[in-house]
Amino acid sequence: MIRSKNKLTLKAKREGYEARSAYKLIEINRKYPILKPNSRVLDIGCWPGSWLQVSSKIAKEVVGIDLKPVKIKIRNVKTYVMDANSDEVFNLGTFDTVISDIAPNTSGKIDLDQYKSYELSSRAFEIAKKLLKIHGNFLVKIFQGGESNLLLNEMKKCFAKVKITKPQASKKTSKEVYFIGLNKR
Repeated sequence: MIRSKNKLTLKAKREGYEARSAYKLIEINRKYPILKPNSRVLDIGCWPGSWLQVSSKIAKEVVGIDLKPVKIKIRNVKTYVMDANSDEVFNLGTFDTVISDIAPNTSGKIDLDQYKSYELSSRAFEIAKKLLKIHGNFLVKIFQGGESNLLLNEMKKCFAKVKITKPQASKKTSKEVYFIGLNKR
C-alpha cells in the first residue's frame, strides 16, 4: 500500500523547501520574530536544510550543524558535519539567534524517546547559553514529557520571556512542542 503524502510535504516540495518543517519555523517567526535582518543564526540539527532555507531569507549569515551532510547550497549559509555533543561547536563564534529542530532517532518507546529529546534539547540550550549574544533568541523542539518542564524552568532563568508553541504545521499526533527563549539576559 502506498502512503499518501501530507499536503504540507507536497507544498514544501512545490515551493522548493527541503521539508515541511520550513512552515513550522515560518509560523513561529511570524508570531515571535526571533530571526532578524543582519543577524547571525546557528541551526543545530539542520538536516535536511529547510530551516536553513527559511533563515537565509532573513538573516545575514546562517551556520548549520548536523551529523548528516546537507546538500543545499545557499550563498549566506555554511554547514558543518558536526556532532552537537562535540565541544567543536563552541568554536563557531557568537550568534544573535540559535534554533534547533533536532530530534532523536525514535524507538517507539514514548518515555525513552521523550528523554532522548530532552537530552538533545538540553544540549542545544547549553550551546545557546554559551554562544548567544545578550538579547539573543533561542528556539528548540522538544517532545513533551516528564523532563520537558526541567528545560523550560532552566530557560526561564536565562531569558526575559519564555513561550511554548505548537505550530499548525506540526502533526496533530506529534508530542513535539517548541520552546522559545526571547531576549537573553
